Amino acid sequence: MSKQKSKQKQKQKHKSTEQLSQKGRLEITRSGMGFVIVDGEKNDIMVKPGDFATALNGDTVRVKLVKENSRTGKKEGRITDVIERKQTEFIGHLQLSTNHAFFVPDTDKPMPDLFIPLIAINGAQHKDRVVARLVKWEKTDKKPVGEILKVLLPEDDNDAAMQELLAQAGFPLTFPPDVIEAAERIPEILDREEIAKRKDCRSILTFTIDPADAKDFDDAISIRELSKGVYEIGVHIADVSYYVQPDSDLDAEAYKRATSVYLPDRVNPMLPEKISNELCSLRPHEDKFTFSAIFQMTTKGEIKQYWLGKTVIHSDHRYAYEDVQEIIDGADGVYKEEVLLLNDISQRLRKKRFEKGAINFSSQEVRFKLDEKGKPIGIVVKESKESHQLIEELMLLANRTVAENVSKLHVNRKPIPFPYRVHDQPDEERLKPFIVFAKKYGHTFNTDTPEHISASFNQMLADAHGKPEQHVLEQLGIRTMAKAIYTTENIGHYGLAFEFYCHFTSPIRRYPDVLVHRVLESILIGKPIIDKKMEEKSKHSSERERAAMECERAGNKYKQVEYLKEYIGETFEAVVSGVSSFGFWAETVLHKCEGLVSVVGLSDYDDFRHVETDYCLAGRRTGRTFRIGDKVLIKVISANLEKRQLDYEWVMRVEKEEDPKSDKVKSQKVKVKKQK
Repeated sequence: MSKQKSKQKQKQKHKSTEQLSQKGRLEITRSGMGFVIVDGEKNDIMVKPGDFATALNGDTVRVKLVKENSRTGKKEGRITDVIERKQTEFIGHLQLSTNHAFFVPDTDKPMPDLFIPLIAINGAQHKDRVVARLVKWEKTDKKPVGEILKVLLPEDDNDAAMQELLAQAGFPLTFPPDVIEAAERIPEILDREEIAKRKDCRSILTFTIDPADAKDFDDAISIRELSKGVYEIGVHIADVSYYVQPDSDLDAEAYKRATSVYLPDRVNPMLPEKISNELCSLRPHEDKFTFSAIFQMTTKGEIKQYWLGKTVIHSDHRYAYEDVQEIIDGADGVYKEEVLLLNDISQRLRKKRFEKGAINFSSQEVRFKLDEKGKPIGIVVKESKESHQLIEELMLLANRTVAENVSKLHVNRKPIPFPYRVHDQPDEERLKPFIVFAKKYGHTFNTDTPEHISASFNQMLADAHGKPEQHVLEQLGIRTMAKAIYTTENIGHYGLAFEFYCHFTSPIRRYPDVLVHRVLESILIGKPIIDKKMEEKSKHSSERERAAMECERAGNKYKQVEYLKEYIGETFEAVVSGVSSFGFWAETVLHKCEGLVSVVGLSDYDDFRHVETDYCLAGRRTGRTFRIGDKVLIKVISANLEKRQLDYEWVMRVEKEEDPKSDKVKSQKVKVKKQK
C-alpha cells in the first residue's frame, strides 16, 4: 500500500508542468523580460522574450508553465494564446521604401514593428509620425500586419500626446466602420408604437443641468406639484439600452471600452457620437426615450412612493451649472422657483445622508483654459457647489432606489446577477497610522464599529475645515479608503452609507449602467435576465474604469507640465502633498500642479530621512521637517513633457538663530508669481 502511495506521489511530482496552463495579464519590462500576473497567485510567471508568441504588453494571455522551483516558488512559462488585446492602436513612425513599409512604435516596452501593406499606408510618407492599427497577427506570421489610420502633423503635438495616452491605456482612438454604420442606420425619429408603450412625461416641466461644454446629456430632472407640499420629481436617464441591443456590434464595442474617457481637450466616447451626442443626448426641445425613477416627495425630502419604468420626455431648458448656481445665489433666472425648491430638497437629502454615516470628503476639479491648438493658457480649480450637489443627490437617490428594488427579487432563492457598485470598509492596518497622525492635530477616532469610524471621519473633517491641516487630512484620509468597484456580491457602499447602490444614471458614458438598465427592464416585464457572466462583466468594467482614471490623471498632468513649462525659474506658493525617501512632492496652491523637490537638492541644508509614521522628511542635524500639509515656497526648475514630470526647488531657509528643533521658518524675500 505504501509503495502504491509512493508511486502516486512520484507520478504527481514528475507530472509535466508543460500541461499546466493559466490565464493572466502580460507585463513587459523595459529590459524586454515578461511577467504574467495571475489573479490569486502569489508569484508572477516569468516569460522570456522568445516565448511571448504574438502577445504584447498588457494583453490577457494563456501561459503554460515550463519550470517551477518548489523551494522559492519562482515560475517560468511560455505564452500559448492571446485571449484579449489591451491595445491595438499605436503611435510611431513610418519607414517606407519602394516595395514595403513598416511601422516603428514609439514605446519603451519592446514590441515588434508592424508590416504595413502599401495599399494601407493611407497617404503617409517616409518618417511621418502616424497612428497605426494592428490588423492581424497569426502564429504563423513573421511580422504583425497593420494599417495607417492617421498622419500626425508636427503642429499637432498636443493631439498626438493625448492620443498616445489613450492608446497606451488600451482605449481605441476610432470606431470600426461596422460600428459607425450601425449607429448611422438608427432612425432619428422616435417610433410611434414604442412611444405608446411608455409613460408620456412630455408635458411635465423638464430640464438638464450639465457642464457648460457638455454634449452628452445623460440625465434630466422633471418637477410638478401634485398637492400642497407634495411634488413629483422625475430623474430621467437616456435610454441607451433601447438603441444598443445585446450582442450587436454597438454593444460589443461599448463593452470593450466600458467607459468614456475625459481628457482636458476631448472626450473619447464609449459610443459613437451619433448615439452619445445626438440620439440619446437629452437635448432641449427634442422628444427623447428615457428610463426613469419618479418620486413623490414632500418639500422636506420625504419619499411617499416611487415608480421605475420607461418614459418619453421633452426637455424644456438646458442649464449649465454656473447658471443654476447664480439662481441659488440670488440672481433671477428661468424656472427660478422650481430650481430653488429642488435645491432645498437636495440639500435636505444630503444632510440626511451624512447623518446616516456618509463621509463628507470635499472635492476639487482642475479645468484648463486651452488655445486653439490645445495648449493650456490658464488653470481653474473648481469646487463642488450647491448646483452640482442638486444633481448629485437626485442621481444618488435614483441609483440607490434601483439597486434596492432589484435586490428584493430572487429567482430559485438566488439573487439576480446584478452589477452593484460597492465600497468596502476601511482596512484596519491602513487606518492605524492615519489615526496616529490625526491625533497630532487633536483629532481622535472611535474604531469600535464602521459607523463610529465614519462618524469620526466626519467630525475630523468638520473640525479641520478652514485650518492648515484640512488638505492633508482629507488627502490622507481618502488614501485609507478602499476603491469602489462593480461586483455581483453586494457588500454595500461604505462611503455613501448605502446598503444598496448601483450606477443607473450615466449609460451614455458607463457600460455598467447599460447592464443595470437591461436587468431592471427584464424585472419590470416579469422576465428576469440571469446573466452568468455578470461578475466577469463587472470585473472588466472596474478594470476599464481604473484605466480611464489613470489616463485622465496622466492627461491632466501633461497639461500641468505643459503649462508650468512657461514658468521655469518662477516661484509659487505650494503645499507639501507627499513624502518619500528621495524627496517630497509639493502642489502649487494656484493651479494644483504637483512636482518633486529632490532630497539631493535639500542636502545643502541637512541630511533628511523619511519618517513614514509621521508622513514627513526630518533633518538629522537640525530637526527641520517637511510634513504633508506644510506650506512652502518652491521654484520651478524643470518641466519634462515626455515623462510628465515637474521638478521644483525649495526656496525657504531655516534661520541659524532659530531653535533647530522648532518648525518655525523665515522665508526668503521672493516674488510669488501670480497666474496670468
